[in-house]
Amino acid sequence: MKYSPFYTLNLGAMATLQQPAAAWLKAQQPDLADIDTRIGLNRWEILDFRLKDGRTIFESMPPGPFYQGWIPREQTPLDATFVIGSNLGYGINQLLSNTRDTHKVYVLEPDPEILAVCLGQTDYRPFIQMGKLVFLPPDRNLLLQTVRNCDTQFLFGKIYMRADMPSQQIGPDYAYWTRECKEMLEHLSVEMGTLRRAQDIMVGNELNNFRRALSDGTVNPLRDAGKNLKAVIVGAGPSLAANGPALAKMQHSALIVTALQTLTAAQRVGIKPHFCMSIDFSDSMLNVFKQLDPEFVRDIPLIYSTKTKQEVVNQYPGPTIPLWTVGGLATFIAGTDDLVLDAAGNVSVALMRFLHWMGVKDITLVGQDFAWRETTHAAGHHSSRNTSQYIELKDLEGNPIRTSMQYLTSAREMEQDIKQLALNVRNIYGGGYVITTASNSSLEQAAEEGFLTSEGPALELYRLRMMQARTACEQPVFEERGPSWRTSLRHAHKRMEKLFKKADRNHEEIRSLFGSLHMFLRQDPIYLPYLYNEIMDIAGLRDGVTRYTAKEIQRFKAVSKKVMEKVEFMDYVLGSRSLKAHRAA
Repeated sequence: MKYSPFYTLNLGAMATLQQPAAAWLKAQQPDLADIDTRIGLNRWEILDFRLKDGRTIFESMPPGPFYQGWIPREQTPLDATFVIGSNLGYGINQLLSNTRDTHKVYVLEPDPEILAVCLGQTDYRPFIQMGKLVFLPPDRNLLLQTVRNCDTQFLFGKIYMRADMPSQQIGPDYAYWTRECKEMLEHLSVEMGTLRRAQDIMVGNELNNFRRALSDGTVNPLRDAGKNLKAVIVGAGPSLAANGPALAKMQHSALIVTALQTLTAAQRVGIKPHFCMSIDFSDSMLNVFKQLDPEFVRDIPLIYSTKTKQEVVNQYPGPTIPLWTVGGLATFIAGTDDLVLDAAGNVSVALMRFLHWMGVKDITLVGQDFAWRETTHAAGHHSSRNTSQYIELKDLEGNPIRTSMQYLTSAREMEQDIKQLALNVRNIYGGGYVITTASNSSLEQAAEEGFLTSEGPALELYRLRMMQARTACEQPVFEERGPSWRTSLRHAHKRMEKLFKKADRNHEEIRSLFGSLHMFLRQDPIYLPYLYNEIMDIAGLRDGVTRYTAKEIQRFKAVSKKVMEKVEFMDYVLGSRSLKAHRAA
């Protein structure tokens, strides 16, 4: 049997659209001649592929039963499916033939030989060219970015993950990528749920903090201030009670950092951090002040995400320094030398990234359990409690422990950071989640290895830089957008009302107008973060509606009204009126 000519044609179509799998596969140089000799009919009289150990992929069962449940019963225009493992394309072809043209199919195949087999058997060019079918190489960052780009599908459709069972027998890579993809999709679910619910709150907090943050200063002087420093990140896990007092006696010259909500727990075990951090945008952070000792923290700087609630920053008794984070105003207005941190969703992960930016290489973790047996946190933490919602895990010795999806996601994010940032991390293990990329250690071992002793005057240099960080920044003024935006949206309203009078006939024109509106709302990078929900709503009206009715134009009017309310508020905060009010205060 001659090797199918579709391989070259499909690879060319992928390369034209710059699908990364094309360059990856070309670099792997699979032996097409050898592959050709191993393709043939099996005992079921279907096309099969013989693996190098002599087995064929479908020798035990024909493909049909494996893919019976792959097709969604109810489909929307904005569905997507991630497939791990392609085999000869049987599952992929089932999806392509039985889903809408708008249903995205992403296929991650970790074995270049198997991907070459798949691409050789079916002409996928029409599906590749229309953007329905995308092949992915085994690249974690690329998979993560692809998952994150499915925000519209998550909000207005459904995302499915299909692990190709026949591929699992080929090797362990398939189970690994199945687990990675599953965790990324679960994280997207948490992230999108938070964004959809809380984006207005987070950016609203940032707007409320805007003028004060610029007056408080900038973390920029701390860049490289961590060179020659040894750092300790103190968490509020249950093991802090056991390890905290010993750390308090051997702090030596390490830089001790923690979360704002951990300060009381740290004080109870005798630890006084050099600075604390807050990234939480919720009202619950105000509970911290019910236990916080003002005198204890009066000289501990708080590095606060500008998305932190304004009242939390205002109530903090000590020095406050802003931290601009990804997904807000600074993403678009910060200078090239300004730090805009991806703070993730966990303050310990954010602290680790911040320390890395400071130039710290050696980090010790204390109280970073990410799991529990009875209570979730050490005494003094405002969230310390029993909980009935958990995931079962085992500790280092095989004993049962509990964690949450949020903790699990954060722990694995920390593991990835340690590896990717090439950090040297000691975890003072206290019976919780095993951080696989850190070395488990005792405090005594960490001290003996020099992990608690910074070099030379490094800590004094840090203190000097921290004083410099408290220098006020220039207060910019932005031009108001409200008048021009109101005029443009008024014109769009009139056009939309005319088209909706004969909505069925004008379906494509209505969809096109929603597309133009989507581009219009995204035109201004400064205003874009606060308009996130409205931008997504317009995307849903553009791509997620099969038939336009009066309901959709009412949704559009409600979105437009909300847009103008937000733009006018931003005009006030970013414009000259806010600056005058700030100076008067």
